[in-house]
Amino acid sequence: MNAAEVQNLCKTYPAFRLKEVSFSLEGGKITGFIGRNGAGKTTTIKAMLNLIHTDSGDITYFGLPLSGHEKEIKQRIGYSTGTVSWYPRKTIREIVDVTKTFYSGWDGEAYRKYMELFGLDETKKPIELSEGMKVKFNLMLALSHRAEILILDEPTSGLDPFSRDELLEVFRTLKEHGVTILFSTHITSDLERCADNIIYISRGEIRAACSKEEFLREHGKPEETLEEIFLRLEREARL
Repeated sequence: MNAAEVQNLCKTYPAFRLKEVSFSLEGGKITGFIGRNGAGKTTTIKAMLNLIHTDSGDITYFGLPLSGHEKEIKQRIGYSTGTVSWYPRKTIREIVDVTKTFYSGWDGEAYRKYMELFGLDETKKPIELSEGMKVKFNLMLALSHRAEILILDEPTSGLDPFSRDELLEVFRTLKEHGVTILFSTHITSDLERCADNIIYISRGEIRAACSKEEFLREHGKPEETLEEIFLRLEREARL
């Protein structure tokens, strides 16, 4: 069963165009979203959250169209980027006290669990956090209201290898509990370790949307890693 579907999404900017983007997110699976900088990953994710106005296309979650059901849907999904845009001089505790008022499903126990897991200090301010800790803070907020779908834009950006490994283990645990995860990343080794499905976008167009095994079979050569396949496909696209 699909947890979310994107159909024929189009968005035109002066120097870039998102072209008839279509894919689905399989419920309870981890989907990796790959593509070079400027390929359209962040534009697609922003469209999925109605953070930008699109030219055309349909987006549904849980069988409900985003248009007309945005408030209800956003209670059930979480979003995190690789950066934090919260008030930099407020403490984590103060930011959380405001954030949780927006979610009827805010889970105090989950909040405390992820605070401990990520090693966050409630008395710290975002301006005092390292880039890696900012990522963890943003992700902690997304995980603390029992989201059924997590949409993550470069969630492992800025994390050291140990912290990335810790985060991937969190992803695998969430999947076991039925959470659907979409995350974009440039670190393809992370996808090799945990992704079930792959969406590959290049120059605003979806080039592949399938299981990881099918992607490796259809696009890979013997002994190629996912990163090597991605780099070769990008080189071929420029020819």
